[in-house]
Amino acid sequence: MDYNNLLWEQDGSVVTVSFNRPKAMNALNQETLEELEQVIKRVANDSSISVLVLTGSGGKAFIGGADIGELRALEGSMDGVALCRRAQVIAFSLEEISKPVIAAINGFALGGGLELALACDIRLAADTARLGLPETTLGIIPGNGGTQRLARLVGKGMAKYLIFTGSHLTAQEALDLGIVEKVYPAGELLSQAKELAAKLAKGAPIALAMAKRAINLGLDTDLTTGCDMEAHLFGIVVGTEDAKEGTGAFLDKRQPQFKGR
Repeated sequence: MDYNNLLWEQDGSVVTVSFNRPKAMNALNQETLEELEQVIKRVANDSSISVLVLTGSGGKAFIGGADIGELRALEGSMDGVALCRRAQVIAFSLEEISKPVIAAINGFALGGGLELALACDIRLAADTARLGLPETTLGIIPGNGGTQRLARLVGKGMAKYLIFTGSHLTAQEALDLGIVEKVYPAGELLSQAKELAAKLAKGAPIALAMAKRAINLGLDTDLTTGCDMEAHLFGIVVGTEDAKEGTGAFLDKRQPQFKGR
């Protein structure tokens, strides 16, 4: 399947999708969001795919933000709500897909670009990357979960500071705040992301899916409820063939061969 604004590359069970509007700093327009939605469904439903990596083409931007022309054309509050809801559904689908999603932030990740990265499981950044939610400097606010996901990562006060000021963070500053997990030299970022993806692809798919579910859902509840949910998910995983294979491989001092069953 060909896309107008995305590039698809599959290497074994790892898929790398690049946002491909370099002349527009890979800005997210509605067509790109629709194509991304198709990609997420494709990855979710294809058992040959284990990990999804998202990055940007052109070398300057992961995603430079939303398409400002489309924002400028909104005629009223109902249009704004509809636009946000549409984007939020796609961000939630990234969070809810059972397979790991890695954001390889190779340049500017601003506004909707950072919001989309925040919905990914793991964020890696080039040392040249710049990240931020500058919407208030345009007279608007983040609309794709930025006010919510950023606050959960960095705390209420820091989220307010970053969003109120529209600050651009360096990759190191983003690392210090816990917005990204690792920073690499720009020339090494994609290879490092693919190396991590290949490592995850060798893991037990059901265990990774249940761990992702436990972490995501547990953040929205109290500790006791979260641990109870964890126990139930553990019960599901421990009965799988992969659990028997993993524990058996450990005892036999060999590498496990997981099959997702």
